[in-house]
Amino acid sequence: MHTFGGKGRFRTPESPVALEYRVSSIVISEARGVRQLHFGSPWVQGAMRIARPWSLEIEYTRQMMAALVLRPGAGWPARVLQIGLGAASVTRFLHRHRPCARIDVVEILPEVVAAARQYFRLPDDPARLRITIGDGHDHLAGTRARYDFIVVDGFDGEGRAGMLDTPAFYLNCRARLARSGLAAFNLLNRGRGAMAAVGRIDKAFDGHALVLPECAAGNTVVIAGADSPVRGAVEALRDPARELRKQTGLDLLPVVEALIQAR
Repeated sequence: MHTFGGKGRFRTPESPVALEYRVSSIVISEARGVRQLHFGSPWVQGAMRIARPWSLEIEYTRQMMAALVLRPGAGWPARVLQIGLGAASVTRFLHRHRPCARIDVVEILPEVVAAARQYFRLPDDPARLRITIGDGHDHLAGTRARYDFIVVDGFDGEGRAGMLDTPAFYLNCRARLARSGLAAFNLLNRGRGAMAAVGRIDKAFDGHALVLPECAAGNTVVIAGADSPVRGAVEALRDPARELRKQTGLDLLPVVEALIQAR
C-alpha cells in the first residue's frame, strides 16, 4: 500500500467535496459517492463510484467497452494492452468481467499507479495484471507482443495526447493487434475537435475505423481494427449488447441504436 505524503483535508458530509487530497500535481477528490482523479486541472482523468467500483462511471469508458459487443464471447479478449491507467476504471471492469484475460498496463507516471492502488482499488493480481511504468508510444514501438484489445486513454494535465496521437503510434497499434483484434481510442474534442485524430486513425487502419456517437462531456471514441470492426449487419449487434448488459450491467444498447440510425 502506498501512502502519499501530501496534506489532505476532510469536510463534513454536507459539504460538496467530502474528501480532497493534493499530492504534487495529482488531486483526488470525493463527492456524492464518486471519487475522481485530476492532474491539477479541471480535466477529470478518471472516476470511481465507491459503492460500485467495477462499474464504469464516465461515459467514454463505457463506450470504449463497445469492443466487447463487436467481438462477443467470454473468451475475448484473451490479452489486453491498456495505455494510460488513470483511475483504473477499465482495468477493474475487464479484470472482473473477463477473468480469462491477461492485462498489461503502461502508465508514464508512477504517482498515478500509486493513487490507483491506494484510492481506486487497482486489483492486486500479478498473474493476470502487469503494470509497467513507461511511455506508451515507446512501449508499443518496442514490443513484439500481440494483443486482442488495445485501449488508449493517455493525456497530460492539459488534455494533450502528445505522441499517442501520431500516425506512427496508430500504425504500431495496428501492427500489434492479433487477428480479429480491436483498438479503442479516447479523443478529446478540443480546439478544432477530434476529426484530425480520427483521420489519422482511419488512415493507419485503412478505413477500418468506427466513430461512436460523441459523448456529452466532449469525448469521441474510435474503435479500429485490421479489418472491419462491425461484422455483418449493424442491427445484429443488439443481441450481444443485451447479453453484455445481462452479464455485466453495462448497457450499450443506446450506442448500438445510434450506430444503426447513423447507418
